[in-house]
Amino acid sequence: MTEGLLAVALHDVEPRSFVRVREIRQWLLDRGIWCVTLLVIPAADLHPIGARAPALAAWLRVRVAAGDAVAQHGLAHKAGGVPPWPRSILARWQAGAAAEFPGLSAEETLRRVDAGRRLLQEIGLNPRGFVAPGYAYTRALKDVIGPSFDWFAELRRVRTRSRCLNSPALCLGSSTPLKRLLSPPLVRAARYAARGITRLDIHPADFDLPTHVSMLESLLTGADGCEAVTYNQLAG
Repeated sequence: MTEGLLAVALHDVEPRSFVRVREIRQWLLDRGIWCVTLLVIPAADLHPIGARAPALAAWLRVRVAAGDAVAQHGLAHKAGGVPPWPRSILARWQAGAAAEFPGLSAEETLRRVDAGRRLLQEIGLNPRGFVAPGYAYTRALKDVIGPSFDWFAELRRVRTRSRCLNSPALCLGSSTPLKRLLSPPLVRAARYAARGITRLDIHPADFDLPTHVSMLESLLTGADGCEAVTYNQLAG
């Protein structure tokens, strides 16, 4: 069953965002969201998360034991290649400097995915799912993660091994003035397109903007009565 479900994904979990991420997780707990999916960057700035932030690694293990799920969020969350035009325009809009996979070869894509998963496994985390930074996927990336993970989330759907769950991610933009202006009304409209599953994306940067926090409060209020689930649970 996927009726009346709320899947919250907390993006960009890495050492620099740890304090804010922990605050947001408590903010969600205070609002009755008992389980979320934490999108972890395995090697922000190409520094392995375990060596750089053992406290974050320990906290993630505690959260998984309490019912949260961990998903792999790229490797470094920074652009690794230069895609040809016009793909470069789309990648820039989707994720800016965080569009990690557009422009990479199939071999480099595989190397980054495998390296990130290994780094998470080394700190006791076993990600079943994958989310590309900025939802900027490539054919090569889908070819790699499709057989390797139980699920991966796109902007408009979640793909599991056996089915495709159509549901738009309610995602506020904060990287540019235009996204900060346009994303709240777009999200307000998109939430009415959600059928069965409400997917709510939260970024640490959202909590620098009072308008975004107010919108997140409104979205959670609108999802009152929905059952909170992780993406692992959606995948079964």
